[in-house]
Amino acid sequence: MDAEDAAQEVMIRIWDNIDKFNILSAKAWIMRTTHNHCVDILRKRKATTYKEYGIDESFEENFEDKSERNDPLLNTHNKMMTSKVKEIIEQLPENLKSVFVLYEIEGLKYKEISKTLDLPINTVKVYLLRARKKLQKELRSYETQEII
Repeated sequence: MDAEDAAQEVMIRIWDNIDKFNILSAKAWIMRTTHNHCVDILRKRKATTYKEYGIDESFEENFEDKSERNDPLLNTHNKMMTSKVKEIIEQLPENLKSVFVLYEIEGLKYKEISKTLDLPINTVKVYLLRARKKLQKELRSYETQEII
């Protein structure tokens, strides 16, 4: 229901501001408006409920190893790792997570992310690097726990 409400609100904002933004940068404006509105919804919800972020279902498909489909041990290991990676991504601070998801999962370029989130390109690069380092650190500790 929140997604439907957010979509309606963004459509209203687009309609109200159709003459105020450059049509050539409409995609970036719409994505930034949608992102900001969704962040506002999450901030409001954070005060009352558990903070829950969803990474779309294509995440698992993107990281699934298709070469070893018939090996149950590898399948189980891959599912556990995918679950752990999702969990770690969800724990990232909002600014790092937004940049990471837009770059690594959605496939946007630095410039597109910069326009969408209204951040300088160098900030996008730094946030992406920090997100990757946090993921590496957490996954290293998870891997050592798994071996023990």
